[in-house]
Amino acid sequence: MMLWGSVVGKLWATILLLVSFVLIVLTVLLVEFFENFQIENIENDLTKTAEQIIKVTNDHQGSNTDVLQIASELIGNETKMIILNDDKMIFSSIGDTEIDITPESIKNDSELRKVFTERKTVKKEMALSDGKGNQELSAIVVGVPLELNGEQDEVFLFQSLESMEETTKSTTQFILLAAGIAIILTTVFAFFLSTRINAPLVKMREAALAIARGKFDTKVPILTQDEIGELAIAFNQMRKQLKFNINALSQEKEHLSSILSSMADGVITFNKDGTILETNPPAERFLQSWYFEKGYNREDNVNVPLVLMNLFDESESFDKERIGEITLQGRDWGLIVSPLYTNGDNIRGAVAIIRDISDERRMDKLRTDFIANVSHELRTPISMLQGYSEAIVDDIASSEEEKMEMARIIYDESLRMGRLVNDLLDLARLESGKMNLSYERVPISSYLKRITSKFSGPAKDKGISISTVLQDDEIEWHFDPDRIEQVLTNLIDNAIRHTPPGGNIDVIQRTSDRRGLIIDVKDSGSGIPEEDLLFVFERFYKADKARTRGQSGTGLGLAIVKNIINAHDGYISVNSLPNKGTTFSFILPRIMENAE
Repeated sequence: MMLWGSVVGKLWATILLLVSFVLIVLTVLLVEFFENFQIENIENDLTKTAEQIIKVTNDHQGSNTDVLQIASELIGNETKMIILNDDKMIFSSIGDTEIDITPESIKNDSELRKVFTERKTVKKEMALSDGKGNQELSAIVVGVPLELNGEQDEVFLFQSLESMEETTKSTTQFILLAAGIAIILTTVFAFFLSTRINAPLVKMREAALAIARGKFDTKVPILTQDEIGELAIAFNQMRKQLKFNINALSQEKEHLSSILSSMADGVITFNKDGTILETNPPAERFLQSWYFEKGYNREDNVNVPLVLMNLFDESESFDKERIGEITLQGRDWGLIVSPLYTNGDNIRGAVAIIRDISDERRMDKLRTDFIANVSHELRTPISMLQGYSEAIVDDIASSEEEKMEMARIIYDESLRMGRLVNDLLDLARLESGKMNLSYERVPISSYLKRITSKFSGPAKDKGISISTVLQDDEIEWHFDPDRIEQVLTNLIDNAIRHTPPGGNIDVIQRTSDRRGLIIDVKDSGSGIPEEDLLFVFERFYKADKARTRGQSGTGLGLAIVKNIINAHDGYISVNSLPNKGTTFSFILPRIMENAE
């Protein structure tokens, strides 16, 4: 930094200019004072000399010319004397080449004329020409009236100011020298004082820059106990308070960031012009879906989607939050836009809450479908029970065989209703988490062979081959054998019902160190349409849209299967190709023996 641009340079220059101005004014006043003082002394001396000459002349009885000659010698060479009687010069001690002055020039002067007319003493500084008329000389003239031999005469004394000017010049040089020394000393003192004042300010500037870089532990040393020291104390207190506030703001920001990141709903804050300020991960997923569907690149866009801006315009008009919905990439999103205000009533932007309501919409649909499905599943057996019961009551059957057939149908339908109700109860217990699992250590080989052997008869009747493929004959696993048997029973039963004659069903066991026990139920049946794969584990969902009796079942088996596997902390999936077969795979994680 340049010296003149710093506090040191400015304070130094200010003190120097102020002291220089004072010294210059003081020098001018002193010079003027000494000059006036000397002139006044010369005038007083000349006046006293003139009075003495008049007194000596009046008292002396000798020749007046001799007296005046003696008096002129006594007053010295620097002082000249002229005595006039009206227009005549009685005596003059001025040589021809010294001063060019005549009685006429004296009487023509307005001030000196008062000696003649008013008979009063006159003092005057005037410029006189030398004897050659080439140069003007400054001189002091004192005129005094004189009574000589009964006549009125006038005495004029002249003294040149050359000696006084030399004295004034010497005095001025001395004063200027003293002023110069004073200015030099002032310069040194001002620079020293400025440096002392600026040193703590430099420390404060360095500390301020360090704090601006985030080093809030920087302290300003307290070098003095004056106002600058108090400023340093206040600066350190400000540093502490600033550090506390920054830490508090940082914690609050981290707290809000954590809240936003952990929220299931998306949050977007944006300015009035649509510029995005803050988002959280769910909101980013929404924005990615929006820009992908519109064919834009998310990285190149910093503005909120148009649907949010439209809601913001509505909220700005109505001065309250607005609600909307949109479907993107097969998912439903609920939108809530609320305006944000400044300290006044001006709207500066908005906050948008974005909620993925796809599951809610799906659950609403499933809830509606559940009621319809239950009604449909119960209506058929109830109708059949009612119809055949009325036939028996009305004695419509003509033979015992017909009555037994009707009774058998009523019995079968009641069993079907019982199975449906039991499946619903099991599913409700599983989904509510109230079903307890009884873990046991189960030999996998004998367990799977026993279950598949139960289906040997039905499979043989349909001409289907069923087999068990084991990766490890000696392996044992911890799970609830009754519930897993229920899973396998559902899966194998489904495979038999959907596999045509001549097909095959394989129950495959394999293990993975990372994933656990894996069991596949693979068939070569008709397969599941691609559009139905996402819904096979939903309650009452059937690929057979006609919902005919027989092989369609209740539609709850796979929902129960999925809940049983979930209760074991496992995972189930399905892969299928139409007319090529279906494979259901479920994984059971490894459970420690003390987890029973």
